[in-house]
Formats: sequence, C-alpha cells, structure tokens
Amino acid sequence: MLPFIYMKDLTEGKPIKVIWLYALPMILGQIAQQLYNFCDSAIVGNYINPEALAAVGATSVISNTLIGFLNSATLGLSIPIARYFGAQDKKNMRKCIGVSAILTLVSAIVLTIVGLLFIYDLLVLLDTPEEIIHMADNYVKYILAGLIFSAVYNFGANLLRAVGDSKTPLIFLSISVVLNIGLDLLFIQVFQSGVAGAAIATVISQAVAGIACFIYIFTKCRFLIPEKDEFRVARADFNDLVQSALAMGFMSCIVNFGTVTLQSSINKLGTNIITAHTAARKIFDILDVVLYIIGNAVTTFVSQNLGAKRIDRVKTGVRAGIIINTIATTIIILIGFPASPLLIRLIAGTNDPAVINPAVMYIRISVCCFYVLGPLFVLRCAMQGMGRKIVPVLSSTMEMVGKILAVLFLAPALGYLGVAITEPIIWAACTLMLTIMYLSNPPEKMFASISRSSSAYEHD
Repeated sequence: MLPFIYMKDLTEGKPIKVIWLYALPMILGQIAQQLYNFCDSAIVGNYINPEALAAVGATSVISNTLIGFLNSATLGLSIPIARYFGAQDKKNMRKCIGVSAILTLVSAIVLTIVGLLFIYDLLVLLDTPEEIIHMADNYVKYILAGLIFSAVYNFGANLLRAVGDSKTPLIFLSISVVLNIGLDLLFIQVFQSGVAGAAIATVISQAVAGIACFIYIFTKCRFLIPEKDEFRVARADFNDLVQSALAMGFMSCIVNFGTVTLQSSINKLGTNIITAHTAARKIFDILDVVLYIIGNAVTTFVSQNLGAKRIDRVKTGVRAGIIINTIATTIIILIGFPASPLLIRLIAGTNDPAVINPAVMYIRISVCCFYVLGPLFVLRCAMQGMGRKIVPVLSSTMEMVGKILAVLFLAPALGYLGVAITEPIIWAACTLMLTIMYLSNPPEKMFASISRSSSAYEHD
C-alpha cells in the first residue's frame, strides 16, 4: 500500500492510461510554467520595450543551459530512486535520496559561482548586440544568483514524481507561477525596475516553490527522509546515481550548448530577428510541452517497472508514449498554425512584419516536424530509464553537432530560414538513430545486463 494518496504505483494498470494520468499534472504544471514565460515576455515586451525582450532572449540560452543541466541531473538522480521504489526497497531508496540531495546542492553552488564569474564574457562571445548587452548582463546575473532555489524545487519535484506523485509539484508550481506574474507587474509597472525586476520576481517565486515543496516532504512524506546512517550508498548505487545524473545533465547541456552556438548566429542577424526568435521560442516551449512531459513520464514508468521486473510493461509503455505524442502532435498542428501570428504579436508587443513574419515561419516549420520530435523524446527518456546512459548522450551530441554545422553553413546561406530548418533536420536524424538502437537492444536484454551487474556488485 502506498504511503500517501497522491503517490501512484506505475507497475499496475493499462500502460497508456497510467502514463497519461501520471503525466497530466506534469503537463498542466509545465503549461503553467510556459504560460508564465509567455506572460513574462509579454510584460517585458509591452511595459518596457522590444529591446528589453531581446535582452532577455539573448540570455535565455545561457540560463536555460545551467537550469536545464540541474533539472535534468535531478531527473537522472530520480531514476535509481524510482527503480528502488518499484522494487519496494525503501531503505536503499532513502540512501539514494540522501546522496542525491548532497550532489544537487554541491552542483547548484558550483554552477552559480562559475556562471556569475563568466557570464558577461560569454555574452560578448555570443556577439550580443552592444545596445542590449548591459541589460542582458543585469538580467541574467539575478537569475544565476537564484539558481539554488530552482535546484531545490526541481530536486523535490523529481523526488515526488519518482514515487508516483505528479500532482503535488503541480500545486506548488501553480502557486509559483501566479506569484511570479504578480511580482512581474509589481516590479516592472509599479516600481519601474526594468528587466532586473523581472529576474527578481522569478527568483522569489522559485524560492517559494522550493521551500513549500520541502516543507511538504518533511511533514507529509517522512518515509522519503533518510536517517543519519542513510547518507551513504553502496559503490554500485553511487556510480549509478552519478552516471544517471551526468548522463541526463550532459544530455541537456549538450543540446543547449548547440542552442547557444545557434544563438550566436541569430544575434548576428540583428535585434529584430533576436526579438522574433525569442517570441517564437516562447510559443514553441508551450506547444511542445506534452511531447516533452510524456517523455519524462516514460522515464519514471520504465524505471519503476524495471525495478518490479515487469519487462512486458516497459515495452508496452514505450509504444504507449509514442502513440500519445503522435495524437498530441496532430492537435498541436491544428492549434499552432492559425494561432501563431496572434501569439507572436501578444509576446513581442509589436506588429512589425520584420518581427512577426520570421517568428511565424519558425513556429509553422517546427510544429509540422513534431511527428519525429515526439518519438525522439520518448525513446531518449525510455532508454535513460532502462539504464542506457550513453545512447541518449550520443543523440544529444548529434543534435549539438547539427547546430554547429547550421551555424557554419545553413545560417550564412539561408539567414533565419536556415535556423528554422536546422532543428527539424536534426530531430529526424536523432529519432532514426534512437529507433535503430532501441530495436537492436530491446528492454529484455537491458534487464539481463542490469541483473548481471547487480549480482557482480553484491559479491564485490
């Protein structure tokens, strides 16, 4: 019997239904987060100016890289936790939680220090236009200073999701989003704090979500709190935790590094294109929410069922995730095509065709290619859940190399069109590679490999 009402055993029930119901609160939470990003951008673009929006956009790839690394790393740390939860081994689960908490805290502190020391030089390296670089630097330094709060929330949220509770993180995230929008209006419109006010609002709301999440865990989920003697794990588990965290973290980091490189090409195209791309990416991040979250849900589903030795459900879960994402893509296209011009105008705060037209082109090209992006997310996350740490990193490396090649060839030749077609080409190549790798080494082979490794460590 599960210790709390919101926690769900993913080893029972019809996989497609289980995955969808588990993913739904996460989807709603991510939509809420992206709607906040939408509102945040709209407030910056309308209440300050389009240049301020460009400044925020010029830094987003940097902050997203660091935050994405931490978020993905904590997701990676949750994989062994979910596996032990599926196996009903609570003691080893708590040991993994204790070590994971330490690793998360240390990583957040190191990344904060490094980010604050080198952020301006990185903005210069990315060819950020002179007219917005100081605004960009001012904004991102506040975001980096609050990085630890983002890490705290993401660790707590991924911990709860690892044991099947996807609803509670939604509650805290929703509170954070509402607070963030309110503080944005207060700092920007009332206090006239500019882009710094938008950054401070983000940090405060993240802090509230992180603190609330941990108060909840300590008061309602005591079985997740390690005892004093449970902050050490066996060498096999420590290696698994570190490798899972680094694989997921570097997967995100590698992708974002490619995006940072691509941003340098965008910056060279001028402020209008930077504004257009910033607005387009905000909409893109809303439209691809379902695809991305279903992938994350499959990670936990696969991990729990692997721990419970339900290999048949692992395979069925992967198929179910791909089916859900294919259906979602069709709906996204029907919504995204007609709505994209209006959404761009709302975010950018302008009717200038030099901004609107490139952004609409980017959105429409991207959504048509979600049919390959959806399976990419599912396969990448499923294999990570199965312990196949190298394959997802390889696909991310392919994505990074593709973006670098785009900077060298496509963008100079085709301008912003080259940027718009870069990612769809990469998605198709990565999905093909992951499909081949998954079919050539199916879950039953991975389970046999994990079992042999575990036995070896037990006799170590």
